Amino acid sequence: MKSYDVAVVGSGPGGYVSAIRCAQLGMSVAIIEKYNTMGGTCLNVGCIPSKALLDSSHHYEDAVKHFETHGIEIPGEVKINLEKMMARKQSVVDQTTAGIDFLMKKNNIDVYHGTGSFKDATHLNIQGDSNQVIEAKHTIIATGSKPTTLPFATIDKDRIITSTEALKLKEIPKHLIIIGGGVIGLELGQVYRRMGAEVTVVEYMDRIIPTMDKGLSKELNKVFKKQKFKINTSHKVTSVKRFEDTVTVTAENKKGEVVTFEGDYCLVCVGRSPYTEGLNAEAAGVKLNERGQIKVNAHLQTSTSNIYAIGDVIQGAMLAHKAEEEGVFVAEIIAGQKPHINYNLIPGVVYTWPEVAAVGQTEEQLQNNGVAYKSGQFPMRALGRSRASMDLDGFVKILADAKTDEILGVHMIGARCADLIAEAVVAMEYRASAEDISRMSHAHPTFTEAIKEAALAATEDRALHI
Repeated sequence: MKSYDVAVVGSGPGGYVSAIRCAQLGMSVAIIEKYNTMGGTCLNVGCIPSKALLDSSHHYEDAVKHFETHGIEIPGEVKINLEKMMARKQSVVDQTTAGIDFLMKKNNIDVYHGTGSFKDATHLNIQGDSNQVIEAKHTIIATGSKPTTLPFATIDKDRIITSTEALKLKEIPKHLIIIGGGVIGLELGQVYRRMGAEVTVVEYMDRIIPTMDKGLSKELNKVFKKQKFKINTSHKVTSVKRFEDTVTVTAENKKGEVVTFEGDYCLVCVGRSPYTEGLNAEAAGVKLNERGQIKVNAHLQTSTSNIYAIGDVIQGAMLAHKAEEEGVFVAEIIAGQKPHINYNLIPGVVYTWPEVAAVGQTEEQLQNNGVAYKSGQFPMRALGRSRASMDLDGFVKILADAKTDEILGVHMIGARCADLIAEAVVAMEYRASAEDISRMSHAHPTFTEAIKEAALAATEDRALHI
């Protein structure tokens, strides 16, 4: 039986990063992954493949709708080769997962392929090609999450699908019905809308991306309607039925009226649930809460002190970068260091176009907490860079403390906001004021100038270019 300082169960962004950091700190490390490839949901059937398809479909849409305006003429019809697009997506996934294999070898981390489960608090069974038991002084649970399903919607993986199947369709849907107007549904909806599918979004809450700032929801809703999405908010889905190649979704609107939607595919995107199936957590004394998440304390320790849990399997935002931060945090805690994570400063991003990104508090949260604040907003269309690239939709909004001017939240929608949000995270990590940002030189012409202008608007309502 092999013994390790640390065993990590799950090789998603949280798990593999945690394993690397433990190895960097001089520990002997094993990582257990139930599937044949490393990287978890994110690299295999999540973040990476979805961004690859978003990028490919964006190129197609530009060729069809915008090239002519740029003076680029393509003789003949621009066509989609879906098989080739999917193959490119898979090659991106394969390159990325191969990169994880390389990192494991480079850091002398032993990789076990199989299902890891607790025998007791210091021993793990690995069921795979060869069943074996390993010993670990510490274990980090990083088993992630799986798509949440609806009790009345049978996922047949053919016409009634989750995001996993949506990333490998063999045809472009004629009419894709998406249940859930959150990040995953909107990103995948935009992929297929660009390729010609009719897309209907059915959302239970009163707005799309309901966890983000209301202003972002309103602006994205406006943009999506221009793109001819059919968006139905305040609709409670009551049934999903399939008959041959037709899927019928029945819902109740806010007036209590029954509404029916008919399409050839239905994508169920109502969130994700923590995945602990087969872990045998109780054998190690690891307790779960009523939502199926593993209970942890401020040090991310479970109810058994030598066992930790990170990422989607515990409370908090289900984000790859949040899991990575927690993976590094736990490794350093085990090594006796004193790391920190500021959960308020974990940015959230929607990779539609325009992109949506946010960090810190929303206006609603500040109002509910009775915090006096001031707001500065600047439209992307007022930027020279936006006009040059024809990316006119969106804005940057900065919320700052009314007395101290400290930045409390930054919310943006527009081109490259997924990258722009990092400036806000850095500023807030160092507790910058809106005036601090307003006095920093931002290169011209760039999209980042919208951040400076929003900071000027929040400081003394003196944005320069509007």
